[in-house]
Amino acid sequence: MTLESTHMRQASGRREGVVLMLGSSLTIMGAVMVAPILPKLGAEFGPVEPRADLLVPLAITGPALAIALFAPLAGWLADRVGRKALLIIATLLYALLGTLPALLNDLPSIVGARLLFGCAEAAIMTCCATLIADYWHGEQRLRLVNYQVVSIGLVGALFFVIGGALGEHAWRSPFYLYLLPLLLVPAMIKVLWEPALAVRSLDDTQVHERVSIATLVIGYLLIFGGMLLNFIVPVQTPALLVSMGTTSSTLIGLSAGLGLLATLAGSLLWPLLRRRLGIRGCNALLLALLALGLWLLGNAQDYNAVLLAVFIHGVGAGLLVPNAMAPVMNALSAGTRGRGLGVFTACLYVGQFASPLLVAMLGGFGHDLRGAIHWLAIASLVAAVLWAIASLSKSARNAIGTSSS
Repeated sequence: MTLESTHMRQASGRREGVVLMLGSSLTIMGAVMVAPILPKLGAEFGPVEPRADLLVPLAITGPALAIALFAPLAGWLADRVGRKALLIIATLLYALLGTLPALLNDLPSIVGARLLFGCAEAAIMTCCATLIADYWHGEQRLRLVNYQVVSIGLVGALFFVIGGALGEHAWRSPFYLYLLPLLLVPAMIKVLWEPALAVRSLDDTQVHERVSIATLVIGYLLIFGGMLLNFIVPVQTPALLVSMGTTSSTLIGLSAGLGLLATLAGSLLWPLLRRRLGIRGCNALLLALLALGLWLLGNAQDYNAVLLAVFIHGVGAGLLVPNAMAPVMNALSAGTRGRGLGVFTACLYVGQFASPLLVAMLGGFGHDLRGAIHWLAIASLVAAVLWAIASLSKSARNAIGTSSS
């Protein structure tokens, strides 16, 4: 790569950013567009498929499990065959496999197509995150990570509404929306470029000669544990509301919408909070907010109390992904980014998948839903205190170092 072409690519970073933000948003479209048609799928296949009670939810949640299992392999492929090529292939498969259920007439085939669709999602998410780490460095990289999280939230909200509206007419209709990413493929081909291994990151060759294993392990545990706590609210809140006598689907949907808005608010606040508190301080804050939100949810006795809990919890959830991803990106070398971020993606989705299982396990120890939520709130608070101690210790060491110099 010549110096001139390097400057040209740096100048066109905004176009690359837009393409990668849109590509990243495909991952949220995978779930939100078809979630509203869950009852219609049950009505369609329940009378003819004896395993419908198991397969219908799996048609919605199956892609998340596939992402968790396939993401590390997708990361390895990104390091071996290249990020751009894999991203383009995965986007084409995303469109084809995403639309396929609209053409199928039996539930097992639909579930199989959705699982393969999840593999395409895993490759897209991993490649987009890896290219962000390849193209940008320092504060620019952190800014793009935040843009990625915000764009995913905004697109998710938009297509949740669109998918629900289309699903009112027929359960097959939302699946045709998965053809839209085909419009993105020409932009990927034209705008994105494959960083040569020697120049993927000049900064990385100087600063990260070796991968920081400890930072990676901490980041992986943080995103796994954070998603365990994060998914308690969207999964368990409807059941709590019904137990309190709130059965209106509109009110339940409004609580979910408020949680999404709060998540976006947390993501937008993250750059300011990170500069003020640092990564460790933000970890302490987000875990404390998750703990408070869960504790209030477990104690809520009316709809307004639930909304307050959902909002506080959502702000903490919005801080989680960018604050966990940024150190992981910085800890990886140019040649290991695909694999490292593939494992990060896997941990994220394993946490999502395991969240309801953890609540059910606590229920097996004699706790009702509220009791299980309270125990997890306490666990989050303990983790917040540990991160706060780590943050204060680092600040004290920095202050000693500054005074001695």
